[in-house]
Amino acid sequence: MIRAATVDDVPEIRALIRELAAYEKAEHEARATEEQLREALFGERPAAHVLIAEDDDTGAPVGFALWFPRFSTWTGTRAMHLEDLYVRPHARGAGHGIALLAALAATCVHEGWERFEWWVLAWNEPTVDFYTSLGVEFLDEWRICRLTGEPLAALAAR
Repeated sequence: MIRAATVDDVPEIRALIRELAAYEKAEHEARATEEQLREALFGERPAAHVLIAEDDDTGAPVGFALWFPRFSTWTGTRAMHLEDLYVRPHARGAGHGIALLAALAATCVHEGWERFEWWVLAWNEPTVDFYTSLGVEFLDEWRICRLTGEPLAALAAR
């Protein structure tokens, strides 16, 4: 079952984020607190939205998808950016990942959004293969740019 997250899910969302970060070998980078997540997801001006995948038999959370709207100047429409998609290892292969992606795709279609985009780590071959099976187009000609820390501060000071 796929459902929208509620504020009561914040501890579980944080746990899932930390599990994803550990899987991606970057647990030290997952510093978001429950308070930050509560404000970002359920505060006065939510920055993102979360879907929770639950085990059909137990109702236990087994995965999540965190996304936010974007805007495409080329299409003149909003788009969706999927920031995180994660299904716990013991629940993989049961259809939770595809159900989360299908729910997000349905939101795009319902809202008239023409793009649904996300990033995937190149070394994550099982996930790349999964996305390939869905017909995902990989945009190899694009590179992700990121400024953080001192370079970000230096540019801001110019």
